[in-house]
Amino acid sequence: MKREASFWKKIEEKKVQCSLCSHCCKIDDNKIGICGVRKNENGKLFTLVYGSCSSVAADPIEKKPLYHFYPGTNAFSIGTVGCNFKCSHCQNYSISTADPQFPYTQELTPDQIVDRAKQYDCQGIAYTYNEPTIWHEFCFDSAKLANKAGLYNVYVSNGYISEDPLREISPYLDAINVDVKAFNEDFYRKICKAHLEPVLKTCELMKELDIHLELTYLVIPNYNDSIDEVRDFCSWIIEKLGSSTPVHFSRFHPDYKMTDIPRTSMETLLKMYDIAKEVGVLYPYLGNVPHGDYENTVCPKCGSVCVERKGHSINIDGFIDGKCMKCGNVLPIIDNNYNKQKI
Repeated sequence: MKREASFWKKIEEKKVQCSLCSHCCKIDDNKIGICGVRKNENGKLFTLVYGSCSSVAADPIEKKPLYHFYPGTNAFSIGTVGCNFKCSHCQNYSISTADPQFPYTQELTPDQIVDRAKQYDCQGIAYTYNEPTIWHEFCFDSAKLANKAGLYNVYVSNGYISEDPLREISPYLDAINVDVKAFNEDFYRKICKAHLEPVLKTCELMKELDIHLELTYLVIPNYNDSIDEVRDFCSWIIEKLGSSTPVHFSRFHPDYKMTDIPRTSMETLLKMYDIAKEVGVLYPYLGNVPHGDYENTVCPKCGSVCVERKGHSINIDGFIDGKCMKCGNVLPIIDNNYNKQKI
């Protein structure tokens, strides 16, 4: 659905500049931005995907992945088409590379999104599958209604949103998982057609805005899996975001334009996990791997398992009233009976 976009300005008679994401595209008349879903028509910028949903599902919040945010709940998950990144390894490329004429979208209103979340017994809404930033107008309208209805809102994002739109939605955005693709600029330029620094600045701003933040780092063999790179990544987390920030090291599987790259070995992933712990990350996790202790939330004070996970099933018996049941240590986990506390 087409409607006038937000966050843009006219820079010539019929040329506009979008300021929604860090690309800041300058768009000629009758052309679209990098994301593929924002178009200049006669000197006005329009979003072409307001309410156009390519993917709709009720997912466990752990699938996002968000491990420290309302564990055991379900999020009504929606996505559209397009993306402001062009990742060679995209695992949702069927929608991220699609245009607004994609034949399998359904048009939904913000009211319908909230109604369906309730219908499917979801406790919140997740804007995911492709980059939520690129249909900001719809996410913003939906998030306001969801918040009013007592539902949480979460993003699964590449972190390339600009400061102003992030500040606009922040009162309604409860949590976000940012996929930090690598910790080197060369990877971002070659593999994602973007830049690293804006992502890091966005994460720091999210922390400042008190949005619950978790990070995912997809470990790709011979691309972003060096010991030094991962150590630097973890050091940045400690310095800028805090040691209690959950970090998910995820296993790569060959897809899209990188089918010649092997799956990440468990040996490499366990090495990443150990590096994170060594540097001082209190809550590292491994994803896309067989069940193991590296999925569980362990109390950093006494070492007892507070939240046990097996796939998307959880046992939260070790976590009571926001604390480790064994030693009483406060854990940075938000749940239905616990208000977020600064750790």
